[in-house]
Amino acid sequence: MNLREFWYPFRGACSLTFDDGTENQLLKAVPRLDERGLAATFYLNPGGRDWYKRLQVWEHVAVAGHEIGNHTCSHTCSNNIQNRSGGLEDITFEDMETDILTTQDRLRRLVPHQKNWSFAYPCYCTFVGKGERRKSYVPLVARHFLAARAGGEYGFANHPYYADLACLWSIAVERMSGYEMIGLVEELTFRGMWVILTFHEIDGERLTVGSYDYAMLLDYLQRKSEEIWVAPVTQIAGKIIDQQN
Repeated sequence: MNLREFWYPFRGACSLTFDDGTENQLLKAVPRLDERGLAATFYLNPGGRDWYKRLQVWEHVAVAGHEIGNHTCSHTCSNNIQNRSGGLEDITFEDMETDILTTQDRLRRLVPHQKNWSFAYPCYCTFVGKGERRKSYVPLVARHFLAARAGGEYGFANHPYYADLACLWSIAVERMSGYEMIGLVEELTFRGMWVILTFHEIDGERLTVGSYDYAMLLDYLQRKSEEIWVAPVTQIAGKIIDQQN
């Protein structure tokens, strides 16, 4: 089967993903998606004692057709990113498993109707430990999730036959223009790939994309809806699993 047959009637696929479940996303990302009938994946961090009160609004986002995903409670990154100890280099495989499963239990309580789940590696890091003790936790994620999103090389995407669903490549789009985001999606889906774009904020203070550029991308995806399949991560991963089987 060639890639055109794989994606038929589309030529390729695109998933829009958002990290950290911020208020900015609720105010500036979700409404623009809803206006255009596009569904995305939002990766939440249900940490703290007030996690349910703080995240309850995301129930409505899920009911509207968007996907909720696991981004851990602690959002633990590398010490080198945090500029302090206590990060991924200093925790164990078991610590990470406890965090992930606690997060998943809370998200299921938040969105009980959702059946399939995906994971996003905080800061795109897929390891715990340091030096000779460094160990991938991708196998742990693979046991518990249909798919998981990591980082990747700029200009590359996921081949539906060869991509590791437990460690999918994504493209971080902060500070990109609408033309640049559209160009990446256009070229990579033309090749029959699955493009995953990672957002944090729209018109925010950091890791941001301008609202004009964001709207430009969404308008393009809406116009190309008969050529490019835009869907949440688990929906596209499910098709890949069905086809591989």
